[in-house]
Amino acid sequence: MALHTFIFKVAPEKNGARIDVFLSEALGDCTRSRVRLCIIAGAVRADGETILKCGYHVKSGSTLEIDIRDAEPLKAEAENIPLDIVYQDSDMAVINKSAGMVTHPAPGSESGTLVNALLYNLKDLSGINGVLRPGIVHRLDKNTSGLIMVAKNDNAHLNLSRQIAEKSAKRYYIALVDGNLKEEGGIIEAPLGRNPTDRKKMAVVEGGDAAKTLYKVVERFGKYTLVAFELFTGRTHQIRVHAKYIHHSIVGDSTYGGTDEFGVNRQLLHAYRLSVALPSTGEVKNFYAPIPSDFRAVLKKLRSVTFK
Repeated sequence: MALHTFIFKVAPEKNGARIDVFLSEALGDCTRSRVRLCIIAGAVRADGETILKCGYHVKSGSTLEIDIRDAEPLKAEAENIPLDIVYQDSDMAVINKSAGMVTHPAPGSESGTLVNALLYNLKDLSGINGVLRPGIVHRLDKNTSGLIMVAKNDNAHLNLSRQIAEKSAKRYYIALVDGNLKEEGGIIEAPLGRNPTDRKKMAVVEGGDAAKTLYKVVERFGKYTLVAFELFTGRTHQIRVHAKYIHHSIVGDSTYGGTDEFGVNRQLLHAYRLSVALPSTGEVKNFYAPIPSDFRAVLKKLRSVTFK
């Protein structure tokens, strides 16, 4: 999809207007909801400064920029794929995604995705992210299992996206990593961007997007460590790259140097807990997903060896 940047100058009579209202009117064929999502995603700038608040008031003479991608040319089809629905109401659903399932259709993965399953299993999905990503607020890598939020309408989508952007929604993961961590926990702050030598991978790069991950040791197995992670930002492959950065790659993650003596053929990374405020009521709910069987089998084997 092509990315287009639209630039507008704020006329004196528009001084003080809300930026989401100004841009939706200036663009003409772009809804206010879509503009708000662009703002939350960091794709809107005023005089070169990124604007993250939809209620920001524009100033006369300012130059506004907004980056918008072309609409998806394809449409995802509903497929009868069973889903583990942890929770749902009229605004949202929480799904426990299995490892091996791609979040949304893309070249090479046009079917069998979470979106294909959602279209069959849920009545409504938000349309903000287009016809290939209906309802998708955030994503999990194909071989990462666990909890993912889905929006059923555009207002809920904006609400959930805002919670992620403002870091009030909390996402927790558990992973088995190579080696024995020296510390009991800590914070990893290292900017992420495309690997300059392999564009399919991410890497810690100077001038990349700010990325922050908290970690805490849960259990030690000598050669391996079970670690809990909390995301403060949600960059592509963030936990996987940050784990490699501290020289403790995730077991099974061949992309980022993880070993796999257990033959799991996927990174042992699981999104086990999600804390989010329900869009309609504001009530904060905590959702949990048990560690999947392949991950549990590895832990059982390690414990049997450790405690002999």
